[in-house]
Amino acid sequence: MQQKSIGFIGAGQMARALAAGFVKAGLAEPTAVLAADPSSEALNAFTQSVAGAKTVGDNASLAEQAEVIVLATKPQHLASAIAPMVKAAAGKLVVSIAAGVKLATLEKSLGKARLVRVMPNTPCLVGESASGYCLGPRATQDDAALVKQLLESVGIAFEVDEPLLDAVTGLSGSGPAFAYVMIEALADGGVAMGLKRDVALALAAQTLRGAAQMVLETGEHPGVLKDRVASPGGTTIAGLEALEAGKLRGTLINAVQSATRRSIELGRV
Repeated sequence: MQQKSIGFIGAGQMARALAAGFVKAGLAEPTAVLAADPSSEALNAFTQSVAGAKTVGDNASLAEQAEVIVLATKPQHLASAIAPMVKAAAGKLVVSIAAGVKLATLEKSLGKARLVRVMPNTPCLVGESASGYCLGPRATQDDAALVKQLLESVGIAFEVDEPLLDAVTGLSGSGPAFAYVMIEALADGGVAMGLKRDVALALAAQTLRGAAQMVLETGEHPGVLKDRVASPGGTTIAGLEALEAGKLRGTLINAVQSATRRSIELGRV
């Protein structure tokens, strides 16, 4: 991919993580990364994360200079952030990571731009994001390929129809919080059985990390991998029996469904 100049409207944690990932993957030179934000603290943190990145005084100037524009402000600030840059953004690729803001809303002010909406998640901060994205009516397949390549510099990414971004939000957007609860609960179980807290927490986190990596690298169904661990009459099957009695499987399914429904509700506001 030919390197692009990439500008971030908003310089918060997610913007910094994405920018650092793009540069690390060689998709942009540090000096071709721009950021605009009303907070000087956020801009200082951005340039510390991406040494050589440039800060820009206003959104219109950033939109004029950048080939790709990333909208990384909070949803409630998005309208005021977009207003000064509408003219400069016309015909350019504009990627929004503002949660819950639909393409139809963006098109009202940025209808002449090539729009892509993205739902990343917080593990982006450690280069392990799971993202979904959808294309606006003017976005091209080249735009889709570029966005996928950018997002895969910080994790994995899948193109979906826009209505399914609510399901992406419920699964991978909210999913890290569900995983943190599982890690915490596993660690509590270890502490209850006599392990020191720091040891139990490290074992729990690494266990989920290792199990996830097994699924991703082997391509095998989680049920197959589970059965290989659960020998007849052994410790694992006893633990699995307790999980089934506690309805863990159904609870997790319901958690994703509830988070998805809430995402749909918020999108109507």
